[in-house]
Amino acid sequence: MHSAGKSWLLLTGFILFYVIYLLLGALVFSSIERPMEDKLRNDMEALKQDFLSQSCVNAASLEKFLLQVLTANKYGVSVLQNSSSPSNWDLTSSMFFANTLVTTVGYGHTTPLSDTGKAFSIIYALIGVPFTMLVLTACVQRIMHSLVLTPVGLLQRCGMEPRLATAVHFLLLLILVVLCFFVAPAAVFSAVEVSWSFLDGIYFCFISLCTIGLGDFVPGTQPGQKYRQLYQVSVMVYLFVGLMMMYLLLRTFHKMADLHGLTTLLQLPRCEESEQDEDREPIMETNHEEQTPRNLPEKAACKPLEPASQPSYNTINKG
Repeated sequence: MHSAGKSWLLLTGFILFYVIYLLLGALVFSSIERPMEDKLRNDMEALKQDFLSQSCVNAASLEKFLLQVLTANKYGVSVLQNSSSPSNWDLTSSMFFANTLVTTVGYGHTTPLSDTGKAFSIIYALIGVPFTMLVLTACVQRIMHSLVLTPVGLLQRCGMEPRLATAVHFLLLLILVVLCFFVAPAAVFSAVEVSWSFLDGIYFCFISLCTIGLGDFVPGTQPGQKYRQLYQVSVMVYLFVGLMMMYLLLRTFHKMADLHGLTTLLQLPRCEESEQDEDREPIMETNHEEQTPRNLPEKAACKPLEPASQPSYNTINKG
């Protein structure tokens, strides 16, 4: 009972800290971005008045024109002559949109124009999002042994305690992910995208791999982009592999939290227990008599395995 009360108290503290964190972020963003927004709005108003003073266009016609231009730009269509490619819905661009849709990145730079396209997007995402999560989960399960279990076991054989080994491994994996999926791609993006800085590349990688997808930076939309189709396919591959590595990082952190007692403190399900429960569930119901070998006693054949005999992240020995 004392443990349950402590867990609820800690959860309440987390929720309170989360609300305070949101308020703090709102204050910081407002203080930083509000002056820039006011300056840009004043500049646009001055530009508009200067245009009206030098032309015979009235204010109402200009407002109507700007509204139509902004609406078209919202759907990825620009009136500028050197703005973008001939179409935002060619095969490669459509595949790029589908990729951002099912991975829940959703940059929003290209959106369906027709009601039919909007309806199909709903149906396509309802099937594609769970299927993408399933594929990512299957891929992570395949690489867990080589990138998580084996390195941790190697560190333990070198004399490290299990908790220290998991912490060191998580730190090394985090550095590897940051270098290979944030720093290196950011350098490539800043070189390929003329208007992007290295910080813009880091920002794009973080926003994309965290599936935030603000859409203020979208690769392959620069005018005169060379090898645009190949570039978009490469970005799609990067997004999939990057999301897979982010999921692997989260799974590794969950396992480390299991070993350090964090999940027990918060009364959360342990990663190993959920995996073992899934492995123990039979795919098909079979007759008990058919599963029992004829030459063994019934009790010996039906005796379950001890939990300690199940291989897990926490039971890697020094071997």
